[in-house]
Amino acid sequence: MLTAVDHVQLAAPPGSEDMLRAYYVDVLGMTETPKPPVLAARGGCWFEAGAVRLHLGIEIDFRPAKKAHPGLRVTGIEAYAARLAALGATVTWDDAFPGHRRFYSEDPVGNRLEFLEAVRPSGREA
Repeated sequence: MLTAVDHVQLAAPPGSEDMLRAYYVDVLGMTETPKPPVLAARGGCWFEAGAVRLHLGIEIDFRPAKKAHPGLRVTGIEAYAARLAALGATVTWDDAFPGHRRFYSEDPVGNRLEFLEAVRPSGREA
């Protein structure tokens, strides 16, 4: 029986860890968590914020995920989008999901990320 999602793993090219840290920590506001030594030897980075855990693993023949993506729930989506944009991240709004405000962004290696917040029928954020 499934009980929860433990983490989502995205791929990244070799040598991209510093760029990933700058984005996931400084832009998204996540915290880097240490990888177990046996896994740290493979490269990559792990990040978390509350119950959200993202693992970025190194892939030799890396290609960014352009369609596949994690959907990350946020609060105060307008302010969060403004923060990302002010820090140089792309913010592309999409109003095609009824009952939600959402936008897409990309990490520095091109992985697609979705950020969403439910809205009340009046259009205000829930």
